[in-house]
Amino acid sequence: MQKKPSEWISIADLMSGVMAVVMLLLVISVLQNTYAEIKHKQVMENSQQSDRQKIATLLEDIQTSVATQGAGNLIDFNMEQSKITLKDNVFARGSACITPEAKTAFNNIEDKITSFLQQSSNAKIFVEGHTDNIPVSQPVTDYRRFCTVYDDNYTLSAARAREARKLLVGQLDTSIAKRIVVAGYGDSQPIKGISPEDDANRRVEVRLALE
Repeated sequence: MQKKPSEWISIADLMSGVMAVVMLLLVISVLQNTYAEIKHKQVMENSQQSDRQKIATLLEDIQTSVATQGAGNLIDFNMEQSKITLKDNVFARGSACITPEAKTAFNNIEDKITSFLQQSSNAKIFVEGHTDNIPVSQPVTDYRRFCTVYDDNYTLSAARAREARKLLVGQLDTSIAKRIVVAGYGDSQPIKGISPEDDANRRVEVRLALE
């Protein structure tokens, strides 16, 4: 007598087929997501590299302009960190007033900074003031002479950053000028490797970013 095929075997085969299809779809989904993540990462890396190149090109242009003016003693350039550093001699001693030499140097790079902000809606500039750790001996109240009033290093560093920002803003529209951000850190962020009271700590750092 011939045995009839078990219907349970047929159902098991069917379920196995369904599970195989489900697993295949799951694998395909995982592969698609992984590919999408890799592709997104590549796009982001390419975009960041392009942004860094844009900033580096701008800084090289500014560096050439500054050197042509013979003002290389006023500004240091750091291409890797996308920033320029205004040295202490950009300002009058113990003051937020910018020297005539520095004003002339900045007049020649103002257009380049303006173009950077106008061409990219995500462009920002951070202007950060720093000082050494020598305390202010007595409050400074003669605004006309010192371009600010201050009684500690934090106030002086912020005032210097503010005055540097004025040079960068120029004739910029208010909505664009808001993307130039000012901060004063006093003596809280000395340069690594040198003494906190070293003159080099009295500086204003201008960092360019595309965010």
